[in-house]
Amino acid sequence: MSSEFGDEDLTRKQRREQARAQRKAMEEAAAAGAARRMRLTQLGIVVSVVVVAIVVVLIVTSGGSKTGIPASKTEKNSVTKEIGTLLAGIPQSGNVLGSPTAPVTLKYFGDLECSICKEFTLGALPSVIPKWVRTGKLRIEYHSMQTATPEPETFKTQQVAAYAAGKQDKAWYFIETFYHEQGEERSGYVTEKYLQGIASQVPGLNLAQWTSDRGDPELANEITTDAQAVNNNGFTGTPSFLIGKTGGAMSKLEYPSAPSDPTFLDEAVEKLLKA
Repeated sequence: MSSEFGDEDLTRKQRREQARAQRKAMEEAAAAGAARRMRLTQLGIVVSVVVVAIVVVLIVTSGGSKTGIPASKTEKNSVTKEIGTLLAGIPQSGNVLGSPTAPVTLKYFGDLECSICKEFTLGALPSVIPKWVRTGKLRIEYHSMQTATPEPETFKTQQVAAYAAGKQDKAWYFIETFYHEQGEERSGYVTEKYLQGIASQVPGLNLAQWTSDRGDPELANEITTDAQAVNNNGFTGTPSFLIGKTGGAMSKLEYPSAPSDPTFLDEAVEKLLKA
């Protein structure tokens, strides 16, 4: 009998040890699982913070919108004031900025959706216009050349809108505002609402007349004439330039890698004035 009870006690002891071993294993597994979940949670928090940071940076650098038009009235007024300071008092006629008697003419071929044209317009022209145009030495003609705008109809529509503002001698206000509020390239931001928004910021523009003038076939013909000039001069990209004595022969003007640097224009104008 004692042997049988000993065997039974041994079996019970083994069972208790097995049970303790199983509990210990389960506890260790539970602890490991909790630690793993904690690490995953921490990693998730880090990833979320990084994603939020990236989104914030993208919003800030893109202006928060693909359209480019400022959301607030204060921002719009700031753009209008900046452009007004640059252009106010300078003669305009159609697509021309500057005195008709200026001795030097620059023909600027651009696409309103071209980001490099924006660099030139916002970078170089704020120096060139006060120095040469306002003083009566240089006149600038804006001509159209399709490069960045993917759809021909959109290109035609936006350029006609600019030339229509020129019917009221305000084309350069429209052009400058467009470049200041240019949207993300190839995002399809140029809609009728966008063009109306640009026009509404042009000081003194009669919107009813502007809307009517957009139907003038003469403006579409002007775009066709621009395209012929592009082909005749072998231009392949925007911005492209011709410069020369007003009423005389025009020559191509190459710009350096940084179109925002006005030096190339300053040198060309100075050379022609001395000639």
